[in-house]
Amino acid sequence: MPELPEVEVVRRGLERWVAGRTVEAVEVLHPRAVRRHAGGGADFAARLRGETIGVPQRRGKYLWLPLAGRDLSVLGHLGMSGQLLVQPEDAPDEKHLRIRVRFTDSDSGSAGTELRFVDQRTFGGLSLHEVAADSTDGLPDVIAHIARDPLDPLFDEGAYHLALRGRRTTVKRALLDQSLISGVGNIYADEALWRAKLHYERPTATLTRPRSAELLGHVRDVMNAALAVGGTSFDSLYVNVNGESGYFDRSLDAYGREDEPCRRCGTPMRRRPWMNRSSYFCPRCQRAPRVSS
Repeated sequence: MPELPEVEVVRRGLERWVAGRTVEAVEVLHPRAVRRHAGGGADFAARLRGETIGVPQRRGKYLWLPLAGRDLSVLGHLGMSGQLLVQPEDAPDEKHLRIRVRFTDSDSGSAGTELRFVDQRTFGGLSLHEVAADSTDGLPDVIAHIARDPLDPLFDEGAYHLALRGRRTTVKRALLDQSLISGVGNIYADEALWRAKLHYERPTATLTRPRSAELLGHVRDVMNAALAVGGTSFDSLYVNVNGESGYFDRSLDAYGREDEPCRRCGTPMRRRPWMNRSSYFCPRCQRAPRVSS
């Protein structure tokens, strides 16, 4: 599933190609793509017609397109295989095209292109939502519970540390808890923990303030490094709005490197099943916590 860097790459592409354009027509080609929209496909299409798209926004793994002058936003979630593509209007339809958005082309620099939502597995989708009552940045109400992400200038490091210390959980579970910190998924959690030399089962209550700050710094570093090369693509399912893959998979130090030598100490990397996922770590650099008797 795309994590913060991948979603941010898509958001930046949408800002370039979609912001400021007015919707002429919407086609919903598969009902599951709008299943989170209470009114269904016809209502979704009708309510978007004539609306102007504002500057796309993101929180964690969620992105949304605010509607100019309205307290409404189009919320997008890519799920496992969702893609938001900007394509020429005369380009052939993708096999798994689910939603097509045509514009009036008032923005001459983007004239002749349309927005397409493509989703092979149909886990993602688009939906229209009201802005949360206490939001200052147009956050849709259905994701008001999602915490700020580590690249957000308003992310509260002190509150995050206190939350870690106060929860009876382990460090990787905390990194993936979107109510504590958003945007971090399995890949970047493993990468940050490797950089911090922390085992994924380390209890959060044992983290000192400097140690949690160090880990947060590694989370930011690895995400910024991924952003610089377009995110991580292991297959054709994640691409940016122009259909291009990211290249951070070539720079991964932990994730997907089972039995390969640790880049620090040379010890073979290990993989362990974890919460229906996998955790990759170095058994020497990232010592497992002692089990109290």
